[in-house]
Amino acid sequence: MMAACPSSAGGYSASGLSVRKSEEIADLIDLFSKMQYRAKEVTPRVEVIEKRCLELFARDYKYSIIHNSNGEVCGHYPRQIVFLEYECTDVERDRFESAVQISKLQDLVNRSKLARCRGRFVCPVILYNGKHICRSSTLAGWGELYGRTGYNYIFSGGSDDTWTESEELPEDDSAVRNGDSQLFDKVRGHDIKLLRYLSVRYICDLMVENKKVKFGLNVTSSEKADKAQRYADFTLLSVPYPGCEFFKDYKDRDYTAEGLVFNWKQDYVDAPLTIPTSFTHNLNIDWTRYQSWDLVEQTQNYLKLLLHIINSDDESGLLVHCISGWDRTPLFVSLLRLSLWADGAVHANLEPAQILYLTIAYDWFLFGHMLPDRLSKGEEIFFFCFNFLKHIVSEKFSAVKKQRRKNSHFKDSDFTVEDLCQLKPKDRGSVTSLSSDFSLITEEAGAASSLTNDTVDLFPSQPQASSWRKGPASSPQMVVWNKAHPLDEHLSHPLTEARSSSSSSSNQSEHGTTRIGSSPLAVPGRRCPLPSERQARLEAVREVFLAAYSSTVGLKSSAPSPSGAITGLLEQFARGVGLRGTSAIV
Repeated sequence: MMAACPSSAGGYSASGLSVRKSEEIADLIDLFSKMQYRAKEVTPRVEVIEKRCLELFARDYKYSIIHNSNGEVCGHYPRQIVFLEYECTDVERDRFESAVQISKLQDLVNRSKLARCRGRFVCPVILYNGKHICRSSTLAGWGELYGRTGYNYIFSGGSDDTWTESEELPEDDSAVRNGDSQLFDKVRGHDIKLLRYLSVRYICDLMVENKKVKFGLNVTSSEKADKAQRYADFTLLSVPYPGCEFFKDYKDRDYTAEGLVFNWKQDYVDAPLTIPTSFTHNLNIDWTRYQSWDLVEQTQNYLKLLLHIINSDDESGLLVHCISGWDRTPLFVSLLRLSLWADGAVHANLEPAQILYLTIAYDWFLFGHMLPDRLSKGEEIFFFCFNFLKHIVSEKFSAVKKQRRKNSHFKDSDFTVEDLCQLKPKDRGSVTSLSSDFSLITEEAGAASSLTNDTVDLFPSQPQASSWRKGPASSPQMVVWNKAHPLDEHLSHPLTEARSSSSSSSNQSEHGTTRIGSSPLAVPGRRCPLPSERQARLEAVREVFLAAYSSTVGLKSSAPSPSGAITGLLEQFARGVGLRGTSAIV
């Protein structure tokens, strides 16, 4: 199946109301909070969501479909997996052709599905400058691999077409290896072929373990733990990030990520931070202190790393994965999609409500995130993802830092909007006259509604993505950190100015100052009256999400907060955007 791209004028009519769009997202979250997606158990409501995702992708991309009808390839991947071929523009729309043949890609997918945990194969989900950002689970261990191959053999009548391939191992290798190694060679060999066909060079592993162990058995593996070093030609990055269980602590701290530090001394944590030196030298981050970072700083720095990787190589793609690929993986895939969208680099024709719908529905729901289970356990990684947008509004997270903002009043000067925000008021006055900001949450919500209702193209049209080619792989020198640093080594930074308790702490964290905990619903205060387009877009997405979340799931405080701050802010926000929920918020 090949989907054509509509023109910019097509798609959604200008008469669409922002309230309807917000209600559509609320309906999506409501359904998501009650069921996990399964490809073989699709209801009419889910079919609407699937169709809507395809419509949103088609606004900007020409795409083909990787077929997964009834979940025969993976039971908790979308039935119609979108493979983005190239960006569509009105001018010379069909100029570039992808180097990938969809039939060959489908075949590689079918053959490689056993290589990874739960059959969650390497799947391209974002197209950025002709490069694919992919997601998957980690590598399957011997227990799962033998169990699933035996299952396939029995229920296929004594044959398994996964292995009907003429290519075999070199004779000198296969003759000396035992059966286990030969099985791993063949299965992981298909996985490597798929990675290479997608021109993926960088593999970012979010696991805090080298191998997942349960009941004393290795239930999964990872590329970094592959004894035969089959993945040596790829650039492997071990960036350990806490699993979904850690986000119960986030919820129990009244959704405050500032000051929340993962315990790296737990017995099962054995994966060190391992990053190529070429990346560590360019980001101005002290990676040796990663075990002292709180959840905000850790997420920010990892996102900066991922953005740097995809901008450092013009030809090679990126794979991001955790263990099962449905908690930490969608967190970073979603943040990448939204961050690049805010820069106008992807999904240029989508409005805030539309990109929010797409990333919730596709990156989270249709790829199997178990929101009902996570909510029942208080593991609110899903909420954290979209509330975290307030911490990445800065231009420091932009993929197009060098470009002047189109609407900037200072395009002819050496000052950026971010520079001006850091100046004292009297200094700002010497540059230009800046009006005061507004801070009430209802006013912020109103701004979100007006921005969401605007159907005019939000960004200048992007150049078409050229066909990408396979680049040579290498294993650069790596730097490894795994030693915990004592607390007395922490740097202390004095507060430079008083902060309102309802303001976002993102600016403080970015400038190294001590953070003050803030409510998750405290909309980032506009200390600079001329926010960048990036900031405005991300704030709009976050505001629409909070409104929809408050009218469906709501936030549940672990203990009564002073003056019922969380409940009050939720209800105030809901009224501000006209979405007073029927469900109780406790």
